[in-house]
Amino acid sequence: MRSFIGRDILSLKEFERQEFMRVFQVGKELEPIARDRRNSNLLQHKTLVAAFYQPSTRTRLAHEAAMHRLCGHVVGFADPKMTRAGDFYQESIKDTVKMLEYYGDVIVMRHFQQGAPHEAAKWASIPVINGGDGWGEHPTQILTDLYTVLQEKGRIDGLNWLAVGDMRMRTMHSLGYALSQFACPITFVAPPDMGLTEEFKTELRQYSVDFSEAEHVEQAIAKADVILVEPVVQPDYTKSRDERGREVALTPANYRITRELLTTKAKPDAILLHSLPRMDEIPTDVDITRWSRYWQEAFSGVVVRMALLALVLGAME
Repeated sequence: MRSFIGRDILSLKEFERQEFMRVFQVGKELEPIARDRRNSNLLQHKTLVAAFYQPSTRTRLAHEAAMHRLCGHVVGFADPKMTRAGDFYQESIKDTVKMLEYYGDVIVMRHFQQGAPHEAAKWASIPVINGGDGWGEHPTQILTDLYTVLQEKGRIDGLNWLAVGDMRMRTMHSLGYALSQFACPITFVAPPDMGLTEEFKTELRQYSVDFSEAEHVEQAIAKADVILVEPVVQPDYTKSRDERGREVALTPANYRITRELLTTKAKPDAILLHSLPRMDEIPTDVDITRWSRYWQEAFSGVVVRMALLALVLGAME
């Protein structure tokens, strides 16, 4: 297994099975720190630079909370309009990153341009973690989801997955790559104009992912052990900010996970994941059912980022 020290976390295409399991093992070791709401001095001499060119709640704050739990420091920005990248100068990723590497020990970047964290990693002398790049990937989110499943189910192999939403999304791409390392059949459900692209299907086959497609959640939910949902009402991920108001359409019934659907069709021990934010694809009355695990995901998000930061910064090996 390759060392994590100094390593960029850009794509789950690059992860082998034992590397997933090492992240989860370290997460399990560090989880009591977060669960007990205390801090450890593991990264007390390290600084995280948060470079967020696109809005974020969970990804940015989970990384920052993880760093604080390990007594590290955080600097950065959450709005490109407040930087030279977003004003008259339109500063390049190269120039920005060459400065940021002197301000900290690891960079977490979210960007509206697919491949931007990869470009940053070309120029940075410190590790770069991809916090979501346009329609590209979101590796830390899917590591979070898999860790949640492992904690809730005790295993990942042998579970049937149902993924509902816009298959162009970065989370869906990372999920497909991740499941190539586990024996997990997955069914994708999406509107026709948001389905798996032929290019992505070819990749999934090359990676030996056991996948199928369905038109309606009711066709696949009965056999699902894990139900992962993303919105089909999406912002434009190629923009730094999509400021459309509430004039956007609502989610069609085919792609909504309601309390009635879960009660009548789902396995009683299935778990329901959503990286959030949501529109109306999961009504709020589902929150208190036995299926929902998205609040546990939020906790797992801190734990997994603690593990990644500890690994890439050499505090754990």
